Amino acid sequence: MASDRGASVGGVGKTRRAEPTSPLLAPIEAWFARQGWTPLPFQRQAWEAYLAGESGLIQVPTGSGKTYAAVMGPIAEVLADTDWSPEQPGTSPKGLRLLYLTPLRALSRDLALAIQAPIEAMGWPLKLAIRNGDTSSHERTKQLRTPPQILITTPESLSLLLANAKAQELFGSLQAVVLDEWHELMGSKRGVQAELCLGWLRALRPNLRTWAISATIGNLEEAARAAIGNQPSVRQPRIITADIERKTAIRSLLPEQIDGFPWAGHLGLRMYEELVAALDPAVATLLFTNTRNQAERWHQCLRYACPEMEDALALHHSAIVRSQREAIEAGVKEGSIRWVVCTSSLDLGVDFQPVETVVQIGSAKNLARLLQRAGRSAHCPGGTSQVLFMPTNALELLEVSAMRRGLAAGLVEVRRPPEAPLDVLLQHLVSLACGPGFDPLAEREALRRVWSYRHLDDDAWQWCLDFLEQGGSCLGAYPRYRKLERQPLDPEQPEGAFRYVVREPAIARLHRLNVGTITADRSVTVRVQRGAVLGHVEETFVARLRPGDVFFFAGRSLEFVRLREMTALVKASKRKSRMVPAWGGGQMALSDLLAHHLREEVHRCAEGRLDSPELRALQPLLARQADLSVLPRRDETLLELCRTREGSHLFLYPFEGRFVHEGLGFLWAWRLARHHSGTFTVSVNDHGFELLAAKDYPFDDLVEEHLEELLDDRALEADLEQAVHLSELCRRRFRSIAQVSGLVAGGLPGDRRSGGQLQISAALLFDVFQRHEPDNRLLAQARHEVVVDQLEVHRLRAALERIRSSQLRLEHTARPGPFAFPLLAERLNQRMSNESLLERLERLRKEALRAEGS
Repeated sequence: MASDRGASVGGVGKTRRAEPTSPLLAPIEAWFARQGWTPLPFQRQAWEAYLAGESGLIQVPTGSGKTYAAVMGPIAEVLADTDWSPEQPGTSPKGLRLLYLTPLRALSRDLALAIQAPIEAMGWPLKLAIRNGDTSSHERTKQLRTPPQILITTPESLSLLLANAKAQELFGSLQAVVLDEWHELMGSKRGVQAELCLGWLRALRPNLRTWAISATIGNLEEAARAAIGNQPSVRQPRIITADIERKTAIRSLLPEQIDGFPWAGHLGLRMYEELVAALDPAVATLLFTNTRNQAERWHQCLRYACPEMEDALALHHSAIVRSQREAIEAGVKEGSIRWVVCTSSLDLGVDFQPVETVVQIGSAKNLARLLQRAGRSAHCPGGTSQVLFMPTNALELLEVSAMRRGLAAGLVEVRRPPEAPLDVLLQHLVSLACGPGFDPLAEREALRRVWSYRHLDDDAWQWCLDFLEQGGSCLGAYPRYRKLERQPLDPEQPEGAFRYVVREPAIARLHRLNVGTITADRSVTVRVQRGAVLGHVEETFVARLRPGDVFFFAGRSLEFVRLREMTALVKASKRKSRMVPAWGGGQMALSDLLAHHLREEVHRCAEGRLDSPELRALQPLLARQADLSVLPRRDETLLELCRTREGSHLFLYPFEGRFVHEGLGFLWAWRLARHHSGTFTVSVNDHGFELLAAKDYPFDDLVEEHLEELLDDRALEADLEQAVHLSELCRRRFRSIAQVSGLVAGGLPGDRRSGGQLQISAALLFDVFQRHEPDNRLLAQARHEVVVDQLEVHRLRAALERIRSSQLRLEHTARPGPFAFPLLAERLNQRMSNESLLERLERLRKEALRAEGS
């Protein structure tokens, strides 16, 4: 196997030679032969399918050569339009021909290097360019004036190109679009944004071919349909897979001894010595955490535990300034950096050929995510990914055992695209109106072919146009909300056909500055006094700091000096601090697929089949759980009741994931309170939930009497609305929708609005709509997103049905058992105390041991 830079990105390996069937592929075959490679069968299939006019999806394991499979067919077609030959360089064809869409700017550099390698080696007359938020204004202008043949960009930058008056001219020669990491884009509004842009491009170029690339997605046909659109001319998208075995070897770091009480806390720092002992300073290793806060803490821990690794240890997450992230990536590739503590910022296809081992700290909660991270090691065909799992509490060993079986069975989660989000559509329509404008009849027809909007009815479409043109029912008096104006296609017939345009320059300028669907909390830039920018933290974190406070960020101790115009000025400090920024949206919950396998693992334990290293390590804990309560089988659901000096406890273990348990816990609390009033504290984790009430609260009588009602799903949404204050959740969700739709904007450079200002503006609009336009479709969207995405009502309903059909094992226990202990830790972690969490947990553990001995 070739080992140079191009091979590692393309992932090309040697296999038996198959004769090419199209003469257009001769230049491609010549370059492969020059490298000493033979194209894999799936790569040739993709090239031939493209040249035959087909669109579709390529899914093969990470590092197998998807990039070259997707781009070489389009490149061969472009070369056929030139006078290039091995003897003469030829002249470049005019116009943009291949558009490569990637979800991360960081991937653009590696992709450009991979595609540029054969262009330079063979002297092909093709130009390649990158366009994203980091591209200079000079380069962007140059690209519009003289377009490259190949452009690598992001969904946001593509939307901005459509908002340019020269969009039709720029894309007038486009032949192909490649959607990289489609499994990452498809399930989000960024994927919908890409779909809308592709719908416009297909209306402009009816013969446009689209190829999506994926490594980890379960619903291949739906994913392919979403990528190529709802086109009547395409009966069945082409799906290309390969029988390439990519092994993933998972080894868990097991503590020397597990007693009956799971150690707890989301960081797992107690086991740092075991992790350090398992790491090899000479082996390039990525240490994945699930949150940026966790990454900061683990980097700090390893830095103090291994001072000899100071120059070879790095921290990488999305809040760190881009230049520093790029320097870290370069250091990994050249071998000077050996250990990188990172988050999902390195999940995707950045090529790290030297990386041999991946460490997953805490459960990945998702089979696809674990596969993606595992693929960062041995990033080449036929390689075996080495994953070292470091549990943060004992019960996570159940999850990794379930993951191993799921991966062995070849299972991976499905991704569903959002269904017709109107906020993204409103933004897209304004983008088109800022550019060439749009004919509402033609755009409506194009929208029917966009997969996520295939069911959008004419009433919703007309509402969107009225909302943008007139400001809806209650914003028409404000010019900034009347964004679209009609421009007659024939000036002599002003009442005839027309297109929508944005005439007001201020509206167009503000729109272009706020294009995108990522709406995290407003961030504050962290800058060293008279020095460099380090990254950004959330505004809410900085608001709690006082001058002189020390916190840990970007791998260093920093002293806060002052806040000036959304910039936190800091200076280096030698003082140590436990204060680390926390970022919202970091919690991950078990996927539906993994939750099912987790319940199967518990069933195995109940039957005594401890047939994996993790289950055998858990034997003391499982034995204590069985002695104190029971281990539920697959057709059973465990409910534990007990009383302590804290109060009366109810523990339910559906093993459905944190988000489902959150809804279920509040639902049960509401329904119980209807029959016997009380004050509840609700704690949840991925395995179950706890309700804590006063000592005399009659949980046992109420559960026995009202069990059928507790598990009833007929009034589910109505009860949830009361239980979780649904209107307040909708108000919070509406802020994001208001930003995406353009109702509120972050402001102009030098006059950016704070998160608090945005929240107030969105809240005011929410109240106005509720009072004066209650049928506003953005309000309905906010409610839908809360119910479907946040509360996962479909999963909650399925969980209630499953519990209802199972046997409920009601156990009265003398004290909280091993399954309950992490829920106690979850609750204690939210409580203010002068004790550390570990001290409080150790005290609980000793109290339980004394109770057992008495």
